Amino acid sequence: AYTTDSKSREENKKTLENLYKLSVDIKKIRRVKEWVLLQDVAYVKEIAGILQEMGADETTVANILERCPEAILHTPAEINSQRALWQLVCQNERQLIKLVEQFPESFFTIEYHENQKANILFFQELGLKNNIITRFLTSAPSIFYNPVEKNKNVIETLQRNYLSLGGSDANMKIWILKLLSQNPFILLNTYTAIQESLEFLQKNDFTDHEVLQLLSQLKGFIFQLTPATMQKSMLFSKRIFQCSDQELKQLVLKCPALLYYSVPVLEERLEGLLKEGISVAQIRDTPMVLELTTQIVQYRLKKLSALGYDIKNGSLENLNGTKKDFEANYGKIQSKAARPIFNPVAPIHIED
Repeated sequence: AYTTDSKSREENKKTLENLYKLSVDIKKIRRVKEWVLLQDVAYVKEIAGILQEMGADETTVANILERCPEAILHTPAEINSQRALWQLVCQNERQLIKLVEQFPESFFTIEYHENQKANILFFQELGLKNNIITRFLTSAPSIFYNPVEKNKNVIETLQRNYLSLGGSDANMKIWILKLLSQNPFILLNTYTAIQESLEFLQKNDFTDHEVLQLLSQLKGFIFQLTPATMQKSMLFSKRIFQCSDQELKQLVLKCPALLYYSVPVLEERLEGLLKEGISVAQIRDTPMVLELTTQIVQYRLKKLSALGYDIKNGSLENLNGTKKDFEANYGKIQSKAARPIFNPVAPIHIED
């Protein structure tokens, strides 16, 4: 633990001098993490030297130390150990230094070094590719702070449930790896949370096959929900669409967002659609439109309206999907709108 009592301490002059020589913006550090400058011991030259050995130029070194000044409080031995660890999954040092520059906080969090190492080796054994593991290290570093046994338990729980829901041994590894790649934060869940979510779905008459389908469609995010929030979302949808339990189940399978999004989010999106003149019946036919934010809906409607497309009498399918899907549909409508009503290459019949 480092002291944060700035009133009784003075800034370390040697630290300031060494940072200044590296063209580091000291004012920036003072604004955000002044406590780093108060420490008696700092390894400015040494850490800068390691970064330079890895291929960082002067600007890159300064940028890294400005964004993550606490890096200078780690010993060279600690940073070299971290460097060796990340090299297990990086193609070369050029890739490594690029990652350090983009995600310095992830690289310089060394308190969990042993857990990080054990988890990297576990993920490699599991069959995750190194480029996926590097993505985890930078975008989901917290999963490496868990003891490896905790992550193994979560994976084993998922595997057991996959098989009990009718999944095959042959496909289990692919399913687990895909789920992890889509949502590494699944590893932060507990055994209880996983079981409660699955039991909730089964109690609501989803078949084993349908539960597996939902797990894949929701990319494992379902485990971050509670049965209570899922119940509220389902009751809201049932009331809005005035449907039976069986019809509601089919709507959820068609659009898992009805299960995933909270009531306030669904209310806001529904209200936005209704304001645009879209009916509840249209939304019920194409519930996936609720996956879009109100801003995206407004933007797409504006583009379609400019082509003369009447969404009130048209299909919401043209509004739906990813950005790529929408652009493809938009292009087709635009092409149709621009098409001439006569064939310009047809022969002209005129009387003699």
